[in-house]
Amino acid sequence: MSGPNDGEGHAGVGAPEPGVPGILDAEGVVFLGPGTMEIAPYRVDPPGPGEVRIRMAASGVCHSDLHVLDGDWTRPAPTVMGHEGAGWVESVGPNPGTNGPRVGDFVVLAWTAPCGRCASCRRAEGWLCLSPAGSGHRLRPADVRIRRPDGSALGAYSGIGTLGSVQVVAADAAIRVDPRTDPAVAALIGCAITTGVGAVTRTARVRPGESVAVIGLGGVGLAAVLGARLAGARRIVAIDRLAAKLDRAIELGATDAIVAAASPAATAAAVRSLLADGGTLGTADGVDHAFETSMSGVETAVAVVRPGGTTVLVGMPAQGARVGLDVYAFVESGARILASNYGSAVPAEIFPEIARHAVKGSLPVERLIEARIGLADVPSAFDALRRGDGARRVVIFPIP
Repeated sequence: MSGPNDGEGHAGVGAPEPGVPGILDAEGVVFLGPGTMEIAPYRVDPPGPGEVRIRMAASGVCHSDLHVLDGDWTRPAPTVMGHEGAGWVESVGPNPGTNGPRVGDFVVLAWTAPCGRCASCRRAEGWLCLSPAGSGHRLRPADVRIRRPDGSALGAYSGIGTLGSVQVVAADAAIRVDPRTDPAVAALIGCAITTGVGAVTRTARVRPGESVAVIGLGGVGLAAVLGARLAGARRIVAIDRLAAKLDRAIELGATDAIVAAASPAATAAAVRSLLADGGTLGTADGVDHAFETSMSGVETAVAVVRPGGTTVLVGMPAQGARVGLDVYAFVESGARILASNYGSAVPAEIFPEIARHAVKGSLPVERLIEARIGLADVPSAFDALRRGDGARRVVIFPIP
């Protein structure tokens, strides 16, 4: 069924029956300030023009959320956390237009939704949009759609607050994907998978037969391994300080695995020795592309790249972090350093593409899922992130 402004929706497999309730009860992880969070109830208003209300199916627990909780990144409070999620469109605001999501659509939420008008968007660089829809954590009075039971306003992290069971988001941030996509996989497409795969396929544009190193094997690093395999890289060298993470990288398509040494130079020497053993002329100078996703391996990533190769910085460290660089040696090498924000991808283009690969089996994203958990398990999931334990933990929301 649909309301007068909803258009004709269709419910996906396992989707809740769509309706148009006025105000809903919900529950989510609320950031109260550095070091403090709670799992609390809240109320959800109807969507306004250009908005949709989402019944969440799943949300990843990402290191970016941990940066906020631990005070590494400054963010406003109180705010419902989470920026990596998927769910069903439950209701649509007035005057929805003809191309937006409809009631019952299964969607992945984007933490930036390009406006299509600013200078970045006109350059076809929507991931750098200067005025994305739903940005600002939705704390401006006109944007607030979620409130505590006493009526006080709550924000939604990155405009989507996926660690809450229901959210109102900008319609442009709700990207339709194949409804056969596993909800937990779809959630990860919203951040980790797009960031890692996009860094390989869009930022670096890795070509078949090239060599790749991935430094740091969390969710984004493992996604970069998947992206390198998808791009046809000939050698994929997985590097991490924790030996336990290397086996999973091999399962996902890495051809080689190295435990990071005490110094970037020692790790680089190990990579070159490994490549030289392959017997191909010229490969001992380093890899064609290195992807730094660990937030602490920038110098290693620069060191393992061949002359003229490319280092791609993907991991997001604490605000204010700095790194040293031998400028003379770097310029002499002819190498490049690129920054990859959201995989240099436009969500409306890459989300459905990745979902198709996942459904088809050419991107086995489900192997990145360490555990499927409930909201009550989120504090433990944050502890696991601090320890570097495993890959992604995904909150599965019950269907009412």
